[in-house]
Amino acid sequence: MANVVIVVIIAVIVIFASREAIKHMKGEGGCCGGGGGIIEDKKKLDKPEIGKEVLKIEGMHCDNCRVRVQNALNRIDGAAAKVDLKKSEAVIRMSREISREEFRKVIEEAGYTLL
Repeated sequence: MANVVIVVIIAVIVIFASREAIKHMKGEGGCCGGGGGIIEDKKKLDKPEIGKEVLKIEGMHCDNCRVRVQNALNRIDGAAAKVDLKKSEAVIRMSREISREEFRKVIEEAGYTLL
């Protein structure tokens, strides 16, 4: 009886671990997954720069995470971001005033945390 219980517990663990591994490799969840599918969006400001913001970001683990955050920030009108994975930070040049909450929203929607 004890052997059956142990086998069932191991089977459940293997099933859950396999499901999470498949999600990870498809790029679902907070991290990048299998990689290779994200194209980096390099953006230049089309109006004069009025300021710069440096943001600390938690949860980036690889280059695809970095690109995902950078692309999300670059979708903000008036922002041109460059994200540094090693420093866990984004340097954003701005051509208009942008609130910290706007940055927080796009970072969290991408699956990361603004510190």
